[in-house]
Amino acid sequence: METKAKKERILVVDDALDTLEVLQRNLTSKGYTVFTCSSVAEGIRILESTPVDLVITDLKMPRVNGLDMIRHVRENFKDTEVMMITGYATVQGAVNAVKTGAEEYLTKPFTDEELFASVRRTLDKLRIRMSGQYHVQETPSHLQGLIGESNAMKKIFDVIIKAASTSATVLITGESGTGKELVARAIHYNSDRASAPFIAVNCGAIPEGLLESELFGYVRGAFTGANQSRAGFFQTADQGTIFLDEISETIPSMQVKLLRVLQEKEIYMVGTSRSLKVDVRILASTNKDLLSLIKKGGFREDLFYRLNVISMEIPPLRERENDILLLAKHFTTKFSIEMGKTPPRLSDKALQVLKNYDWPGNVRELENVIQRLAVMTDGDVIDVPDLPSSMRFSALRETGLNRTLAEVETEHILNVLAGVNGNRTRAAEILRIDRKTLREKLKKIQPPPSF
Repeated sequence: METKAKKERILVVDDALDTLEVLQRNLTSKGYTVFTCSSVAEGIRILESTPVDLVITDLKMPRVNGLDMIRHVRENFKDTEVMMITGYATVQGAVNAVKTGAEEYLTKPFTDEELFASVRRTLDKLRIRMSGQYHVQETPSHLQGLIGESNAMKKIFDVIIKAASTSATVLITGESGTGKELVARAIHYNSDRASAPFIAVNCGAIPEGLLESELFGYVRGAFTGANQSRAGFFQTADQGTIFLDEISETIPSMQVKLLRVLQEKEIYMVGTSRSLKVDVRILASTNKDLLSLIKKGGFREDLFYRLNVISMEIPPLRERENDILLLAKHFTTKFSIEMGKTPPRLSDKALQVLKNYDWPGNVRELENVIQRLAVMTDGDVIDVPDLPSSMRFSALRETGLNRTLAEVETEHILNVLAGVNGNRTRAAEILRIDRKTLREKLKKIQPPPSF
């Protein structure tokens, strides 16, 4: 029983730092992998990015309490068990905890033996329950923050599980906002490297002159201002996974260095000629067509084939059938719980508008819209008038064939801008035009009529 326990992952949620420290020390001594946090909101974020077998939560916490945490786990993570601990013991509290879904209920102060026995019983129940499910090979609808029941997402989940079982490089493609980093995290946390670091690097956000030193580190005196040696992202990710987001933004000289890392499994810190061996799995992503870039000389063909051992194209949200409604309800619950509010219900008409919308910003846009609605809505129902004006305008405008090309173009540009919260760089990227062209088009656009 002890050898099995060493593979189990436990998340402890308690606003008392001394309790977190004691539980982490004691549970770690028994071989468990332990994560800690001091709020329900932070705990939910950990659950969405990291597989956890057991959540141990305090009852009384600021803003959102332990019962809400239990309810959230039960409704979103079927492979996770829950225990409650509390210093405010009442019969009704125990009843409520069990009714909400807690397997065990411990009253502070408790002995180490009581804690270990309760954890062991709860994890045993999980193993028994899961053993009865393993013979059924079902495609999950939730996977490390990824949510979907559409055929397109079921195929993605299947590839994630297969990719996680190997150490091969993976190239993840798809439009902005589709969740490429979440896919990379899911591959990492379902692999045998899950206990090691996952390092995400946005190659497009780091200036060209700094990317090499950020990735590979530098030694003291390598350049002006290098007063001490510093490890790079590759050393930090040793034994784990590095995710190179927007790999297409790297310059040719950096592509050569990345190719060497893939071939030789070694790096050179800036300012030294001595190589360092690294054991890092590389995942990469882009929202651009790398084959077109190769033809134009903008990306190395040999690096492309090194990265493209396993390829995954994440479908845009508009092609994911009813996942829009599933995600909308998930985000509504998530943000409402974070704010300590009862999740409002989305009306049938509002859901229909969400379903019909094109979502140029994909899941990121949907998440932003729902977060805004959760903050701004005071009632218990979100209806069409509560939706962003750009969406209401799209829903109500006549879509006949009597509109000019300029009118159609104007509507699409405004919808894309609304979908990315006015970010012109991202909008130009989605529209496949440069920022200057977008700026010129916006000068000619008159404000849309207000309904």
